[in-house]
Amino acid sequence: MVTTPTAEPAFLDRTNLTREEARERSALVTVHDYDVHVDLGTALDAQATGFRTRTSLTFSCADPGSSTFLDFIHDGVESVVLNGRCLDTAQVCGGSRILLPDLAGSNEVTVVGTALYSTSGEGLHRFVDPSDGRTYLYTQYEPADARRVFATFEQPDLKGRFTFHLTGPADWVLASNQPEAARRDAGEGLVTVDFSPTPPMSTYITTLLAGPYAVWEDRWDGHPGSGAPVVPLSLYCRRSMAGAMDAERVFDTTRAGLDHFHDLFRVPYPWGRYGQAFVPEYNLGAMENPGLVTLTEDYVFSSRATRAQYEGRATTIMHEMAHMWFGDLVTMRWWDDLWLKESFADYMGTLAVAEATEFTDAWTTFAHRRKGWAYVQDQYPTTHPIVADIADLEAARQNFDGITYAKGASVLKQLVAFVGREAFMAASREYFARHAWGNAALQDFLAVLEEVSGRDLADWPVQWLQTAGVPELWVRDGETPVLCQRGTDPATGRQVLRPHVLRVGRYAPDDGGRLVRTAVTDVEVASGATGAHIAAGGAAGHEAAGGEGAGAVRLVLPNDEDLTYAKIRLDPASVAAVLEHPVTDSLAAATVWAALWNMTRDGLLPAADFVGACCRLSGHLEDVGLYSQVLGQAETAIRRYAPAGVRTGLRVRFGAALREALSGSGSVVAGSDRQRAAMRVFALLARGAADAGDAGDAEDADHDAVRGVVTVLESVLAGWPGGARPAGDGTAEGGRAAVAPGLEVDAEMRWAALQALAALGRADQDRLDRALAAEVTAQTAVWHRTASAAVPEARVREQAWTAVITGRTADGRVLSNDHLSAVAAGFTASRPDLAAPFTPRYWPELTGIWAGRSNGLASRTIGGLFPAAQDALPGGPDAQDAHPVVAAARAWLAEHPEAPRALLRIVVERTDDLVRSLRVQAAGR
Repeated sequence: MVTTPTAEPAFLDRTNLTREEARERSALVTVHDYDVHVDLGTALDAQATGFRTRTSLTFSCADPGSSTFLDFIHDGVESVVLNGRCLDTAQVCGGSRILLPDLAGSNEVTVVGTALYSTSGEGLHRFVDPSDGRTYLYTQYEPADARRVFATFEQPDLKGRFTFHLTGPADWVLASNQPEAARRDAGEGLVTVDFSPTPPMSTYITTLLAGPYAVWEDRWDGHPGSGAPVVPLSLYCRRSMAGAMDAERVFDTTRAGLDHFHDLFRVPYPWGRYGQAFVPEYNLGAMENPGLVTLTEDYVFSSRATRAQYEGRATTIMHEMAHMWFGDLVTMRWWDDLWLKESFADYMGTLAVAEATEFTDAWTTFAHRRKGWAYVQDQYPTTHPIVADIADLEAARQNFDGITYAKGASVLKQLVAFVGREAFMAASREYFARHAWGNAALQDFLAVLEEVSGRDLADWPVQWLQTAGVPELWVRDGETPVLCQRGTDPATGRQVLRPHVLRVGRYAPDDGGRLVRTAVTDVEVASGATGAHIAAGGAAGHEAAGGEGAGAVRLVLPNDEDLTYAKIRLDPASVAAVLEHPVTDSLAAATVWAALWNMTRDGLLPAADFVGACCRLSGHLEDVGLYSQVLGQAETAIRRYAPAGVRTGLRVRFGAALREALSGSGSVVAGSDRQRAAMRVFALLARGAADAGDAGDAEDADHDAVRGVVTVLESVLAGWPGGARPAGDGTAEGGRAAVAPGLEVDAEMRWAALQALAALGRADQDRLDRALAAEVTAQTAVWHRTASAAVPEARVREQAWTAVITGRTADGRVLSNDHLSAVAAGFTASRPDLAAPFTPRYWPELTGIWAGRSNGLASRTIGGLFPAAQDALPGGPDAQDAHPVVAAARAWLAEHPEAPRALLRIVVERTDDLVRSLRVQAAGR
């Protein structure tokens, strides 16, 4: 029996679609075709807030005479025509839903209305380039924002075939998922482009692109083994960034990915063309719209990029390409199974980069960066299983997190080790064959995998996919060494002992004092087991150490080669070894540093020890991504986990190590990627010199700590007119060569220095404005916002607070998503004493902000202003529950149990971060 929707305003205005509503609608409706016309004739008019949109939709109804509803978030509905009947819009239309009553077996509905341009990155985002005044538009829909552009059944299991028509200026690029089929004059300098129909697809991966984009075209020559034909390739970016687009390199990565995935999947790419648009103010890294992927234009490197950044872009390209099969061809039924696309794409994307590109150490990056994200997310009170319980869209929005992506990918890597690679790939191919153009769930994939691999997977998904929490692994040495595990599901409190297939390595110093592997042992821990014996003479056995005597330096490394997902607890001798000796293998080094960082966050390793190890050993980290990550963690350790009384000393020590790296006199070569990474972290570290009680009076030019920092920062700006120093500043013009020889000082480096100087009170608003005028781009405008809000004056903090809370500048202009976050970043950049008076004003704003803004803008506001920079109270870790900010946060949570779950989740997680930092500080570690 299908429930008939009500026409009550509360129902028609509700934006939060529930899983139960989606199930009922899916049981009732079978979608056939959409015909959508979006008219952007008003896009160049800055005063125009909306655009006209027309949707015609055909669908079948399993229960004629019943009712359903369309989703449409709009600025007015002009008409609704259902099966030839004009419905009364006042009766059937709310702010987000349109009631469709008395359905026939076969139905056609046409909705004409006005939708709103977006500045939040959700729906149809409109951006005006500050460098040349040109207007650009693009869409971003996941999980449910297609309804902000056209009327739709907004859920992933109601797929349809889409024919789009897009009207815009005749000299613009107008693009969508499929190629252009026809072009018609629309009068007044406008044209309407008709696009070819799409194959069946979900609403959230449809897309539109409009604006004077620069375009590059190429081709992929197909794949005879799978029968894949030639695929046209295209790239898009803003014209003002065209000079920075390294199109051939992006095309090479794209072709390599298409070759690799066809070798693995043997299923021809099914979407015709392959376009990639690099777009401004993007909320994500990228989105897998088939035929026209959108990516953040941060991947168009207008300043010098490191090898790690190029690798990151390649990984994103491959991640989105994997989605063409995992997610687009076969799609989850509902957002509970979001992992079926995101975990797979994260795993497959890294695999493709490691095997099909120059970045053969991609699993090193995965181990230290992606899994680090997962470990943090999985320890929050809000943690959830990989296969999550997603009751509604608001919950779905919050689950695009480190568990769904990185933990899921880590667990898939373990699953591949468990069943074997060929079985896993064969199962993927069969999965595509069975469910192509349709929807699937967890059991659909596992059923295929059991058939192909022959392994019993009844228990595996229960332990790995349907429980939460991070397992811990360590080696208990002795006559018979044992690999031990423990684990608890935080949601249930139950013990969870997962199966693991992994390796344990043993390392000892070589003649140069570097830790090299001397033995490795394969170990399998059964489901439900607390551990497994390590074979005699294996990696943890005394015989494998190459004749080392008692007390010899050695490292025993559980999860060597990073095959499973777990926090590694190193034994005391191993900790002592890795704090003093570098590990040669990059993947082993990433695993070791991840273990040290987890120990620091858990209060098991003093922050000073982590920073000291970084100062001694980071120069041996040749992988620039790992080097950058470890430097960034050291800065965080000082700022968040070190007791207040030792921060100054740690900053001085770490700053000296960074200055050595900048100087090119040590192991970091002048002009190298690692030198550039060191400068980025130095600029962040420098902001802390302004903190009250840390460096004294930041206005005191004779203060040695401040003066040394300022010398480095000013040297970066030396000789650049836009960064001219105030008259009388004593920094030498040639300072850059002396302080950081070979450093390429471009816009990124200049604004990193200016932001730090602003936080130190050494760059006033006039100087920042002159710097912006010297190079106006979209990115420098964002950096200017952060620097301006970081100036350490009470008046400036008040202006920044008001701007973020209201979403508008002092002159009434709306802050876009990136600009809002930039102001919030400046507000919290330094001097917590200046932000402290605003903390009591924070809590009363939360519910109003959530109710009055899109989820994206509300999340940026609430997360960006959270008062995270706090010092521990006296009295030890247990006393931190009485900290006034912790108490205020918990009081707010207690008083608002009915607040939207997505809002509660943000506050819970930020509070948990704060409590963790306070307890570690208070432990004196």
